[in-house]
Amino acid sequence: MRIAVTGSIATDHLMTFPGRFGDQLIADQLDRVSLSFLVDDLQVRRGGCAANIAFGMGSLGLRPVLVGAVGTDFADYRSWLERHGVDCDSVHTSEVHHTARFLCTTDDDHNQIASFYTGAMAEARLIELGPIAERLGGLDLVLVSPNDPDAMLRHTDEARDRGIPFAADPSQQLARMPGEDIRKLVDGAAYLFGNDYERGLIEQKTGWSGEEILERVGVRVTTLGPKGVVIDRRGEPSLHVSPAPENGKADPTGVGDAFRAGFLAGLAWELPLERCGQLGNLTATHVLERVGGQEYELGQRAFVERFAAAYGTEAAEEAGRFVRCHHA
Repeated sequence: MRIAVTGSIATDHLMTFPGRFGDQLIADQLDRVSLSFLVDDLQVRRGGCAANIAFGMGSLGLRPVLVGAVGTDFADYRSWLERHGVDCDSVHTSEVHHTARFLCTTDDDHNQIASFYTGAMAEARLIELGPIAERLGGLDLVLVSPNDPDAMLRHTDEARDRGIPFAADPSQQLARMPGEDIRKLVDGAAYLFGNDYERGLIEQKTGWSGEEILERVGVRVTTLGPKGVVIDRRGEPSLHVSPAPENGKADPTGVGDAFRAGFLAGLAWELPLERCGQLGNLTATHVLERVGGQEYELGQRAFVERFAAAYGTEAAEEAGRFVRCHHA
């Protein structure tokens, strides 16, 4: 299955605040917030939604096609991704901008305050899917993940025009984009991804109810953090997939991207949606245990063993026939 992962490619600057953001807010002065947080740690990591997702898919043994825009400072990052199975031949390189930057501070409750500098990402709107499909002999699915808003709309429109199934993942861009644009991203999607907060925001900004959205998408996938994931289809009962137990929590940055990587891997292997959710949950757990969206290692034996412990031997055997982790 040939999957193109469109979206942001960035460098993450991750900081930790030893306290709770909520304790610093004054209820009757939220209209004029002026705060500075003294952080204890700064870690610079590879990131960006599309790059994180592609890295996870590559680490599971697939060869996803990364589609996005970067600066001339991308050479080392490109090499890293290619070593982990990612096809970077369709990444656009800007001649004038740096690769995007994500700056995020996390508090003791794992709440986050973040800013994103687009940089070269603004040129992602110049990328056409047609030449990519021609190079690969066709595309089976295009994931439209957070990116330059015009690029997200362009990729969605082109996928529709060319009859390529697409998955909508507006997530971080929901706050910026108006309801009209969000409706364009969602309508006709084969899959719609979001967390439980984003689920409500999509419904609020589009003006569509949950049932109306299910009339417009094939499958709606809603991550629930420590409660796992729920998968909805029109006319069918919701499918809840429990989370995979974690070995501690380090940082939530990139957890949602890793879930999408595992879920898409299951789709590529034509596994049932329950297995897709399980693969997503377990891959996400590996990210939660590290600081950074690409600092984890998937070992073949360990991954299958953890899958069996979380979801049973039969489930692990079914998924294990396809999983080919980057590490032994």
